[in-house]
Amino acid sequence: MANISYFTEEGLQKLKDQLDHLRNVERPHISRQIAEARDKGDLSENAEYDAAKDAQGMLELKISKMEEMLSNARLVDESKLDNSKALVLSTVKIKNIGNGQTMTYKLVTESEADLKSGKISVSSPIGKGLLGKSVGDVAEVQVPSGTLKLEVIEISR
Repeated sequence: MANISYFTEEGLQKLKDQLDHLRNVERPHISRQIAEARDKGDLSENAEYDAAKDAQGMLELKISKMEEMLSNARLVDESKLDNSKALVLSTVKIKNIGNGQTMTYKLVTESEADLKSGKISVSSPIGKGLLGKSVGDVAEVQVPSGTLKLEVIEISR
């Protein structure tokens, strides 16, 4: 059974760029390392050769996984999403009832999550708590430090 992953246009392009980098930059680099190590003589006692071959195996595994993810990728059409509820690709402004602090997050798929740019995964505790909520709803989110009460102030795309 294929694991379907949903992406924004930006996230899908980022995945394609990473795969392209692995294929066209990293793969030739490791091939050169293997060739250089092979030129040093006896392969049975060549730690550089063994390390380069291990790195090649790891790289090929990573490329294979990314190719599989790309083959099962689906692009999300943001224009067809409902703005009345917090869904994947919603930008949600929330207020922490406990301390009065407001925050704005974009709910994204796990593969696109990046807290520094305000993108949280829908599979994270806060993301799960916000999914399906409307403006004015209060989400009670279990976090390691206890329960957060977050009020949804605004939902946009």
